[in-house]
Amino acid sequence: MSRLKLVKPSPEYKELVMDYKREFIANGDSMDGTAGLRNFDTYEEWYSAVLDNQCEDTVREGLVPASTYLAISLENGYLVGMVDIRHRLNDFLLKYGGHIGYSVRKSERQQGYATEILKLALQECPKLKIEKVLITCDKNNIASAKTVINNGGILENEVTEGNEITQRYWVTVDE
Repeated sequence: MSRLKLVKPSPEYKELVMDYKREFIANGDSMDGTAGLRNFDTYEEWYSAVLDNQCEDTVREGLVPASTYLAISLENGYLVGMVDIRHRLNDFLLKYGGHIGYSVRKSERQQGYATEILKLALQECPKLKIEKVLITCDKNNIASAKTVINNGGILENEVTEGNEITQRYWVTVDE
């Protein structure tokens, strides 16, 4: 049974999203799957970018179209995590970023939420005509690798750049 639901950002989630951002910054964590939330000063600027980036016609320069979701607790309406589903891959995403990026706030980690968020995101992929989903993670991020494997990820290879090793996993999704 799901403990979370994925919802699209909207103005009503402003305070939840900004609180999420504050927690990540306070902990010095990487904000994966947040549509670049760290780079925006206000919710309104970020939300405008999220809306622009949903569509091929309005996607911002250098990016690919993506759907951003908030992972909200069904129990208490708390923002547990976020996920981006990229509709297609460019050269960089094919090597390092994949179709899906996600994060879980530090205060909610080690409770299985990442696995659940990824599962829910994979269920959205057929709606976006994505049948083979690439998910990547840093080789040192054992928790993320387990999350991907728990969702059917099959390791294709590892890509090395400098001291960084990126693992590339594929998941085939059913409609």
